[in-house]
Amino acid sequence: MARTHQLNVLSALDRAKKQRYHLTAAAVAGMGFLAGAYNLFSVALVSRLIGRVYYADPTRPGEPGALPPDAAAALNGAAYCGTFIGQLAFGWLGDRLGRRRAYGLSLSLMAACSAASGLSFGRTAKAVVATLCFFRFWLGVGAGGGYPLSAAIVAECQED
Repeated sequence: MARTHQLNVLSALDRAKKQRYHLTAAAVAGMGFLAGAYNLFSVALVSRLIGRVYYADPTRPGEPGALPPDAAAALNGAAYCGTFIGQLAFGWLGDRLGRRRAYGLSLSLMAACSAASGLSFGRTAKAVVATLCFFRFWLGVGAGGGYPLSAAIVAECQED
């Protein structure tokens, strides 16, 4: 009986006309996807700046510094490991809490860690990179959570 009722509800949703809510949900999901991708891929530009600021050689005053390869790999790897974990965790949370609530948590985590990444601190260059890696990991978790949830939200708002 419950299975038949669930199918009736889903078929009623499929027959419903598109409303402003559907467009708003699709726009928010798309913007969240864009913000997550931007945050993950902007590190290529930022890593050059970090190298110039924190890894400049004082014996060569005219030459800009460069981020060491291990620090660049850590910055990229932390975000992508977080993305993988976020996809799994927020996919599961989306099924348990509901997609909208889990997507809101994902976007909140991504926004907070994006701001915190800009405020990374430390006395040494390694400390700055370490705090940046920490915040980029959690940024990756939030961005990774946005990928499956935004795809599911947009798919639910589309007509057949």
